[in-house]
Amino acid sequence: MNRQERIEALKPALLRWYRRQQRDLPWRGTRDPYAIWVSEIMLQQTQVATVVPYYERFLDAFPNVQALADAPLDSVLKVWEGLGYYGRARNLHRAARQVVTDFQGTLPRTVRELLGLPGIGPYTAGAIASIAFGLDEPVLDGNVTRVLCRLFRVRENPKDTKVVRKLWSLARRLIPAGRASLFNQALMDLGATVCIPREPRCLVCPLKALCQAWARNEQADLPIKVKRAPLPHYDVAVGVVWKRNRILIDQRKPEGLLGGLWEFPGGKPRANESLERCVVREVREELGVRVKVRRLLTTVKHAYTHFRITLHAFECDHVSGRPRPIGCADFKWIRLDELDQYAFPKANHKVIAALRR
Repeated sequence: MNRQERIEALKPALLRWYRRQQRDLPWRGTRDPYAIWVSEIMLQQTQVATVVPYYERFLDAFPNVQALADAPLDSVLKVWEGLGYYGRARNLHRAARQVVTDFQGTLPRTVRELLGLPGIGPYTAGAIASIAFGLDEPVLDGNVTRVLCRLFRVRENPKDTKVVRKLWSLARRLIPAGRASLFNQALMDLGATVCIPREPRCLVCPLKALCQAWARNEQADLPIKVKRAPLPHYDVAVGVVWKRNRILIDQRKPEGLLGGLWEFPGGKPRANESLERCVVREVREELGVRVKVRRLLTTVKHAYTHFRITLHAFECDHVSGRPRPIGCADFKWIRLDELDQYAFPKANHKVIAALRR
């Protein structure tokens, strides 16, 4: 069987399987482009089971584009809190305002226009265009890449630019005319539930007879894996600064990792600098106040996508100076029972838990 024959055979086989086995997901019960857009942004780099409660809570808080555009970023980040990759929330908020301003509150339909919105790349644009608007546009995410590499025995690095272009072209050729929405979701479900990264469930795969990797017993070897460099590690020292019964928190600048979230001030120690001296210096540089370190409160280990940290949190007393947002976007003095009103990074939640203990 040549490639074109394989392509034509797998289309009906996959759609038949999807009609019987599709996952029951809340965003599949709507044709609202806004809700589908929110789901696709949340699903970037996050598993379905994690996304579901956040998706429902987010739509309760911001039921349409106008509601999201009108909301302050702080409120958006608070509802998103815990889902991670906060740049997605900031971009979604910016994009909602752009949709209201440039498209009269209606999400644009074409891939070209969708790609002009913050946070929407080729995969998300294809998913929205096909699922929300029924356009014959392909998708290519991690699940689809894995399925295609195995089905068509792509023995090249799937992250290589030339290979990515080849896979996009292949994904486009697979789409049955007028059925992109169902077909793309079927490909995603197959990759998420059957053609999984480790120990794929080939015996129950509806495309087993068409899979070139299965025919050669290479399914465990594909896609080609590129060895990752070990994650760098950093120590970070932060101060829980007390002034009578208030705690000093500051807000990260909106750009960059964790932008817009609130945190306890601090940073990385310099060479040969103790953690305690680091806290004193960082609080002074961020907020212009002098503090005295009282004691180590807790130590937290946390991993991000590209690095790991050990967060050392010290309780401190305010000594002098009125806070100013020098190295941050904003600051507040708040009571311990007010911390839940602000969106904090995950590692900071462990510091808050230690404070409450």
